[in-house]
Amino acid sequence: MLRVLTYNVRRCLGADGRLAPERIAAVIAACRPDVVALQELDVGRARSGGVDQARAIAAHLGMRSHFHPAMRVMEEEYGDAILTALPSRLVRAASLPERAGREPRGALWAAVTAGDAEVQVVTTHLGLDRRERAAQADALLGPGFLGNPACRDPVVLLGDFNALPGSRVHRRLAARLPDAQGNRGWARPTFPARLPLLRIDHVFVSRGVAVRGVRTVGGRLARAASDHLPLVADLDLAPAAGSRISVPREEPA
Repeated sequence: MLRVLTYNVRRCLGADGRLAPERIAAVIAACRPDVVALQELDVGRARSGGVDQARAIAAHLGMRSHFHPAMRVMEEEYGDAILTALPSRLVRAASLPERAGREPRGALWAAVTAGDAEVQVVTTHLGLDRRERAAQADALLGPGFLGNPACRDPVVLLGDFNALPGSRVHRRLAARLPDAQGNRGWARPTFPARLPLLRIDHVFVSRGVAVRGVRTVGGRLARAASDHLPLVADLDLAPAAGSRISVPREEPA
């Protein structure tokens, strides 16, 4: 089994106004994931005390980080990361299409070795504008990422897509990689953390992967650490012959 987690950490800025990468790490550690996808990390930014948040969180977890700056201003960076203690290699990191005046976005692809399988893990944080998201989804589905011949099964796509189930972007991505939560549109809301109403963080998996369970991480610490809740999925990379992606049962947050 492979446990993956996706988490928009809002530069480790909690609901109490405190910057605390160690608190984010504590929320993640309690889940014991094998692969972690993080969005909205600050690296070397004055507003966050110059900390490399990707490395700091990885160090707390005993993992290695692959970071991609969606935005870079001089020596300050802001972007997404994949963390794991498993053998891994960075395959591709690139910017995604953006509209003028909008926050830059990017995607990160790492190959992670789990047992006998090499898992292609892609994470991203899509934009707030509907047309921008559509162009970004096209780029994800294109030859740079999911459409690349090297991006072969098993594949996991996860992150903050700013797209609700049933939206155009969600449908397009789910046609290529089914949503790990199946067709249950409003299951597992992740935003806002204090009173989650929206499911905009997702895990998509290739059809040969069986989903054993999906849950959000609740509790006082998770509600305080960021404005999103983490989303966790347990995946079977080598399901028995004939098995399909299962619809996970409801689990308490």
